[in-house]
Amino acid sequence: MSSATSQQPGADLEVDTPPDLSGDPKPGRLRWVAQPLVALAAIVGVLVYTNTKTLSTKQGLLANGELVSGFTRHLQLTVMAAVLVIVISVPLGVVLTRGPVRRFSGAVLAVAGFGQAVPAVGLVVLAALYFGVGMGPFIGALTIYGILPVLANVVVGLDGVDRRLIEAGRGMGLSAFAVLRSVELPLAVPVMLTGVRTAIVLMCGTVSFAALVGAGGLGALLVTGIKLGEKPLLVVGAVLIAALALFLDWLARIVEILATPKGLS
Repeated sequence: MSSATSQQPGADLEVDTPPDLSGDPKPGRLRWVAQPLVALAAIVGVLVYTNTKTLSTKQGLLANGELVSGFTRHLQLTVMAAVLVIVISVPLGVVLTRGPVRRFSGAVLAVAGFGQAVPAVGLVVLAALYFGVGMGPFIGALTIYGILPVLANVVVGLDGVDRRLIEAGRGMGLSAFAVLRSVELPLAVPVMLTGVRTAIVLMCGTVSFAALVGAGGLGALLVTGIKLGEKPLLVVGAVLIAALALFLDWLARIVEILATPKGLS
């Protein structure tokens, strides 16, 4: 009896001890390698196709120079709009979580949601009608379209910070700005960057409409392909846009991991 009793705690300990998972692969690790490789393979496949195919007069946009120019302009428009979205949304989100302004956060988010409620092509057309065609009006419309995901996540991220940590910072003699900079923003970074990543992918797809208002980009392949009934233009344009979106999503995830404070990742 005594021997059985002495072994019981050991048996319980063996059952309750969780298995050692230190050797298990990190979940999602394959995605970090596969996603950029898929994007790169798609781009290489397009280049191989266009350089081994005899291009007709209608397929002039498939020339290497045209593809590089369209790809570069597409990336440029996406990055410029993303920078504007971040510059506008982060300060505005901080203001909406401060003091008496907090009560207006719902209304401001509803107004910002207008950009998501209206179809992207509608915003592009409205911007072209009132401000003319070209890069400037299109980037303005694209910025409005991408504000909501970032602004909403900034507000949610800052509101989700434990109030006890904020009070602890204030108790240590830190000013409100110092607490915001050293406590709130670092803790809200993962949520904020998730919104930025979502906005970047959305805007990368929306840049396809840039060709409708003379702003260039890979959308020119789609527009021309539809007008002329050229399926190669449509396929190449769609594949390149999808590859760019995959790459930007992967790059944004890397930035999100690097920017997340240790202990939160």
